[in-house]
Amino acid sequence: MNRCLFLTLALASLLAAPRPAWAAAPRPNVLFIAIDDQNDWIGHLGGHPLAKTPHIDALAARGTAFLNAHIQSPLCNPCRTSLLLGLRPTTTGIYGLAPWFRNVPAWKDRVALPQHFAAHGYRTLATGKIYHGGTGGGGAKSKAKRKPGVPAAEPPPEFQVRGTAGGIGARPEKKLIPPTPMGDHPLMDWGVFPHRDEDKGDYQVASWTVAQIRSVPRDQPFFLAAGFFLPHVPCYVTQKWYDLYPDDDSVLPVIREDDRNDTPRFSWYLHWELPEPRLKWVKENHQWKNLVRSYLACTTFVDSQIGRILDALDECGLADNTVVVVWGDHGWHLGEKGITGKNTLWDRSTRVPLVFAGPGVQAGQRCTRPAELLDIYPTLVELCGLPPRTDLEGISLLPQLRDAAAPRERPAITSHNQGNHGIRSERWRYIRYADGSEELYDMQSDPREWTNLAGRAEYAAVIEEHRRWLPKIDQPPAPGSAHRVLTYDRTTDEAVWEGKTVRRNDPIPE
Repeated sequence: MNRCLFLTLALASLLAAPRPAWAAAPRPNVLFIAIDDQNDWIGHLGGHPLAKTPHIDALAARGTAFLNAHIQSPLCNPCRTSLLLGLRPTTTGIYGLAPWFRNVPAWKDRVALPQHFAAHGYRTLATGKIYHGGTGGGGAKSKAKRKPGVPAAEPPPEFQVRGTAGGIGARPEKKLIPPTPMGDHPLMDWGVFPHRDEDKGDYQVASWTVAQIRSVPRDQPFFLAAGFFLPHVPCYVTQKWYDLYPDDDSVLPVIREDDRNDTPRFSWYLHWELPEPRLKWVKENHQWKNLVRSYLACTTFVDSQIGRILDALDECGLADNTVVVVWGDHGWHLGEKGITGKNTLWDRSTRVPLVFAGPGVQAGQRCTRPAELLDIYPTLVELCGLPPRTDLEGISLLPQLRDAAAPRERPAITSHNQGNHGIRSERWRYIRYADGSEELYDMQSDPREWTNLAGRAEYAAVIEEHRRWLPKIDQPPAPGSAHRVLTYDRTTDEAVWEGKTVRRNDPIPE
């Protein structure tokens, strides 16, 4: 055969051969928006009747909103580690605010979500709080080039380009509230003081994100992550946002004073001694209404910053080719169950906003199937046509993004330290603690989780069905674990909370 003819036929054969799905079509951009300590007090979720979040709600209307989405751990570091690595806390052993997972030998080389996108041609950028420690190690600061002399074998950065750190921003000269119990932590503060929105860390996060949307090269898809700090404490707001919410008791969540009477003592061990004050202190110091208004105002402020980012996406003509995902890293109690803060396995601590919009996502859907933040990694991989991974513990939500009624094979599972797990199906919440004590709530008839049904014989089958979803892998805390770490010894019936032994007759700290 003539050599030129042979080469022509060979080239034609190569061109005709099917290419992998991830290489076959232009890939969408990803806009990845995280909100810290954001519970379900979001308009379309109905967690609080007065919540004002028009921009997130508008995004939900043009995409799919998961109404039953839950986190893997009710604490920043383990939840974010789980989402970004695609592994449960019970697999990694990361339950506390430490360690950083790259310092754990088993996970130092684990390919995180943004790294998987970078390995397949995406430009990855981040600002604010994405990992517990911000944007993670490595990568260039803004557009600066990497320093000369850096060895080629350096591990890939978490993100290729990193922007402003975000965080609190403007602070008052002194705390706005009285000293709080259990250490008077400097972050325990909230309310109004004279400052500008432009001086807040979250405003700067949004500004940097808008600048990237306007300037990123159009010949390469991007994975752009923006992490907002608020409504994390200190919940500082300017007057205009605070005034959106009434200065009366209508703003307060509905509670029961005896709500903890039917919960196991072990439930207290998960938040035994924390900076967040109990409801008792908040009420006695006339701070309950101030806290709730400040939290709601911060939520609305962050919503406005998300609106700035989404407006820039529209103005630049990128909305139709960008997958947008908005998520909260865990919830927050504001008096429910007698506490403020997170660190529980109830819905107020585990239920979060999760919204997808953009190419491949059906518009106007409200999905009640259980979803996990763990599912974001495989979902984005599939939505963007990247090579699939077989080592992820989440399940792609693509079936529900196409049809909200599509079946889901398992409930949502939350863990807070070894042995403590919450199982959330469409109707039920089941909790099992490390000492074997249990809770069960019918979320249809009792959405505030006021009546524990676990001791009633007629619910034995429901409990057994949910027990089978308890994690099979349940690792002890990873080396270097600290801060919010709880262990339990069945032989002595003693728990250890942050290094302090807790016994059955110890008074609950207030």
